[in-house]
Amino acid sequence: MKAGDIRLAPVTRANRALVAALELAPEQMDFVAGNAASLEEAQSDEDARPRAIMAGDRIVGFRMYDAPEDDDEARIYRFMIDRASQGRGYGKAALRAVLHEIGGLGHVSHVSICYEPENEAARQLYRTAGFVEEGLDEDGEMVADLVLPRDDR
Repeated sequence: MKAGDIRLAPVTRANRALVAALELAPEQMDFVAGNAASLEEAQSDEDARPRAIMAGDRIVGFRMYDAPEDDDEARIYRFMIDRASQGRGYGKAALRAVLHEIGGLGHVSHVSICYEPENEAARQLYRTAGFVEEGLDEDGEMVADLVLPRDDR
């Protein structure tokens, strides 16, 4: 499976347990909230947009963002690739896919993301995509922002 074959799919009753079962490597556990907790959060947050990251017909990751209609900012606040699928370019491809989806909404001009400052892999991934670090938030997480190109909206 090539990284270019990555797509996003809604989280449904049929795939929810598979998304919840995805795992990080032990050294990554402190970097991202668990998927089961994120899916619970999505049930009570009408702006949350949970997505399964698909490689063909296999779920390889999870991403959740919000993009309220009354705001020009989208926030990616959950993103993980299953430990068995890491190192294959899926994260980079999934980031491109979600930025394309967000850009297609029409009302979003920039995207923010937060991550643990110690997560060097995340820092490099987001920096390569054009995110600019803005500093630490009140929880000690790094905030980075990406201005979407005009022709993507």
